[in-house]
Amino acid sequence: MAQQVHDLTPDDVSKGMAEGRYLLVDVREPNEVAVEAYPGAVVVPLSSFDPKAIPDPAGKMVVFACRSGKRSVTASLAAQAAGLPYDKHLAGGMLGWKAAGLPTKTGG
Repeated sequence: MAQQVHDLTPDDVSKGMAEGRYLLVDVREPNEVAVEAYPGAVVVPLSSFDPKAIPDPAGKMVVFACRSGKRSVTASLAAQAAGLPYDKHLAGGMLGWKAAGLPTKTGG
């Protein structure tokens, strides 16, 4: 089966998180997250990415996020290669999130 990654807009992801439908997995590095983070996201850095390190989404859909949308695609493909059904990412990453006027937090 061909792997593919579905783009979600920042507004889709924000709304889905607020409704408890999405678990946002930030694959940026700890130093990036320390500067600016997605509220409510879990951090699983791509540099040491292990799909098994993703917390149990407990019925939520996993959505990957990074700075611009490139690493999140890589993480989604890696998770799919490991047999996980995680085929969604935040298109545009943190750049798109901020451009959409959505909140961030500092200090990881």
